[in-house]
Amino acid sequence: MDTPDVIDRMMAAWKEARPELNPSPLGVVGRVIVLAQHLERSVEDALERHHLTLGQFDILATLRRNGPKGGLTPTQLLESVMLSSGGMTARLDSLMKNGLVYRKTDPKDRRKVVVELTAKGRRMIDAATATRFKEATASMPALTPDETQTLECLLRRWLAQVAG
Repeated sequence: MDTPDVIDRMMAAWKEARPELNPSPLGVVGRVIVLAQHLERSVEDALERHHLTLGQFDILATLRRNGPKGGLTPTQLLESVMLSSGGMTARLDSLMKNGLVYRKTDPKDRRKVVVELTAKGRRMIDAATATRFKEATASMPALTPDETQTLECLLRRWLAQVAG
């Protein structure tokens, strides 16, 4: 067995305080929450060298993945990064101020605005993406390919359940 951690100690305390309850789900959920906090800090630290927050990275990466298909409307970006419309506007304004994105009228529908990467924004997200992928690789434990696939499958199932 692995060395007991803070979650194990918390679960033991609950078993003592409330023996009629089963605290075992807290072992998984608690570790996922703590892990998410550590991973988010790691990502933020990695992106800091590019002067980007995780939220800004998400917007730029979404635009980059869209590639040659053209820009995305702010609504399409909202659906991809799960922000409030006010949060999206603030982030887009910041990215525009830094010369990383621009807004233009949609040539198919002049009532719509699309957001696209500038050349500077494309260079920035390409460099930041390389950093982000390297950080994600370093954050992963030493798992076999089968273990990684199993973990990914289980997390996908869990996420589908909670995200509805």
